[in-house]
Amino acid sequence: MITVKRTNSKNKDFISLVSLLNAYLKRIDGDEHAFYSQYNNIDVLKHVVVVYKNETPLACGAFKALSEDTVEVKRMFTQESSRGMGLASKVLQELEVWARELDFNTCVLETGKRQKEAVSFYKKMNYSIIPNYGQYIGIENSLCFKKELK
Repeated sequence: MITVKRTNSKNKDFISLVSLLNAYLKRIDGDEHAFYSQYNNIDVLKHVVVVYKNETPLACGAFKALSEDTVEVKRMFTQESSRGMGLASKVLQELEVWARELDFNTCVLETGKRQKEAVSFYKKMNYSIIPNYGQYIGIENSLCFKKELK
């Protein structure tokens, strides 16, 4: 049975999944990993979603407020052995619903160009490519996306 849980960054399953995410990204990003990791501190995340199958945590994501009406989606990850099951869609859809409930209008996010599956996924989920924002301005590997929620 698939269950979706809203929680925060103190959740042990979220922490475990983020550890797997960091190892995965270190493999993909190589020397650039240190740049990205400085912006991925999970201590500041109050809105976290974890998806379970039969009580086993398989996917996660989170968001944080960037402004009064915009959230940034962070730490999206599905265990590699569980990809293709629609779990990332469940995570992202739940994050979007939660953000709307809190009166946010827009989601933005950043992913790496080398993460081709993630780029395809966000396009499939109706996110549009935008100019790089914030710390990602001028970063060649970064690709930023946006979706209006309302």
